[in-house]
Amino acid sequence: MGNKLITFTDQQLVNYQLNEESFFVAKQQHFRVYKKFREMKPDVIPRVMKKNEAYSIKLPVECTEQLAEFRENPFKQRIFKVFSRDSRGNLTFEDFLDMLSVFSEAAPRDIKVFYAFRIYDFDNDQFVGPADIDTALTLLTKQELTVEERQQITEKVIEESDVDGDGKLSYIEFEHCITRAPEFLSTFHIRI
Repeated sequence: MGNKLITFTDQQLVNYQLNEESFFVAKQQHFRVYKKFREMKPDVIPRVMKKNEAYSIKLPVECTEQLAEFRENPFKQRIFKVFSRDSRGNLTFEDFLDMLSVFSEAAPRDIKVFYAFRIYDFDNDQFVGPADIDTALTLLTKQELTVEERQQITEKVIEESDVDGDGKLSYIEFEHCITRAPEFLSTFHIRI
């Protein structure tokens, strides 16, 4: 028998592997994600998930922010908000699994673009507008650009990407813009 620790029932593993929203297919990937999740708060996260605990036990955003994979990411708070069911950044195991699945190398480009759009849409109005671009620039440059420099860059992005001329980027316009960036796929991932 050995000292093998079982963290999921066979049925839970089958469900995770059949989940169309998860791009992890190997059991080991699910175990690694769970181990990483549990290590953040072992006094709260049980060794064995039962019933709906994967949906009900939440880790506060402060725990997730400390992960090495996110520590230096300027978008970390926004990423956690987008993937959390409570929209405040507190993550259940299911939220955490979804997030890491989308950031995996196996996730299709279309899924990555969809979540990138949601991350950049800071005001949640279904568009990436000038205020969203300004917020992204502020985060990316650690406030090293002046207001005028950010405004010039924002205007240039809108000018080059806003096909319908409404002063903001729809999902289709954002997708067209982001897919022209060759480094998008190589930077929109986290290795587990």
